[in-house]
Amino acid sequence: MSDVYYFVSDLHVGGDEQLQECEFEDEFVEFLRKLDGADEDAELIILGDAFGLWEFTETDGMAKFKELVEHHPKLFDQLRATGENVTITLIPGNHDAELAGYSAYVERLREYNVELDPTLSLARPVAGQTIWIEHGMQRDANNRMPEFGNPYANPLGYFVNRHITGKAGQLSGHGKYNWLKDIQSVTPLEEIPQWIASNYFYREMSPFLRYAALPFLLLFQVSIVYLAVLLVGDSGLFGARAATRLTGALLRQLGLVGSLIEFVFVVNFVIVSLLFVISIPLYFFARDVRKTLERFDLVRPKTDTEDPDAPYVEAALGVFEANPDVAAFIYGHTHRVSLSRVGKRVIINTGTWLKRLHRTPTWIGVLPPVYYPSFRLNYFRISEEAGNVVVEYETIEKDAPRELSLLERLVSRRPKPDPGIPERTVIESPQKETVESPTQTDGGE
Repeated sequence: MSDVYYFVSDLHVGGDEQLQECEFEDEFVEFLRKLDGADEDAELIILGDAFGLWEFTETDGMAKFKELVEHHPKLFDQLRATGENVTITLIPGNHDAELAGYSAYVERLREYNVELDPTLSLARPVAGQTIWIEHGMQRDANNRMPEFGNPYANPLGYFVNRHITGKAGQLSGHGKYNWLKDIQSVTPLEEIPQWIASNYFYREMSPFLRYAALPFLLLFQVSIVYLAVLLVGDSGLFGARAATRLTGALLRQLGLVGSLIEFVFVVNFVIVSLLFVISIPLYFFARDVRKTLERFDLVRPKTDTEDPDAPYVEAALGVFEANPDVAAFIYGHTHRVSLSRVGKRVIINTGTWLKRLHRTPTWIGVLPPVYYPSFRLNYFRISEEAGNVVVEYETIEKDAPRELSLLERLVSRRPKPDPGIPERTVIESPQKETVESPTQTDGGE
């Protein structure tokens, strides 16, 4: 076993057409070079979803690996070079679960000094304790592998990615902007319809239609307030009559501009009235559809207190209880990097190297939300120090791509930075441990 362990996950390299682009390839290659140059007995463990094999829809079986190597020769050459001095271990995730389904992958990856361990979980000893390592898909009802290792037994997520994500990669280059390929960065999946609507409005819609609709959308909420004042203006309640006269006078002073604003107010009022009438039967229809989807377990029932990390925390607590020597439970899959303390133990989510999209509401009107792009390239390092387990967290700087339009930047505020994760966490040798609720430091979305 090694003295030092590095952990990364969810690279999602590969896929159809535009999904072949790897925006962080240079940074990951440099990371591998850094490991190669370090004077230490180290092992790099990739916790699954290293490759987007689900997103290859036009090739099957081992042909996918050939395409990966052809599209990313620099990455595989560096894996081979780094693997001469550093042990590189890869376990499958759900997106590359086929690695466990074809024994030939073991030999093909070994050509690049990558040791494939086609199992659901690994364990590594550090300071007399154990590190539990898994991808995490077995904790996700939509991506749990019904028969791990069988390439023909796939969960619901396989079909979603094959028919939606893979197709998005094929079609992305047809748009005015190459944005559909980023669909794999949208989490949770329920966000996809709003993300598509946002990109349609800000990127694909005819500029004439967009800017013709803009005043109605920007003044939508103001219109409701103004027309409410008009409706109660004659009542004299709360000074509404005076407010009505003052507002009318101000609009008249603006001349043509005031008339246009008043026209926008009237149109918005008509639209709201129609939407209100339509929304009543639509509400009952949508509620019935959702109940049907819940019966088929295609969507989960809504709960106000639902924590997306709850299944993984529950799994970690079960592992801690069954294995008192486990000091850390490490998983990926959800793309939400975090470190949570549970007594003298920790739960670690390794996050993703994919572009991340932050849903940001607009500050005025009813415009679609803006999705700010960013990267949080990161890795965890675990070693022994003075008989304790030491967890170190490091990030690799990568500037956010400048792909938002001027309108998107004007109508939204840049999201706040993610909460930080401690650069160093010490897990002391246990004397007496109790399993407690976790205190989380989260860098998720």
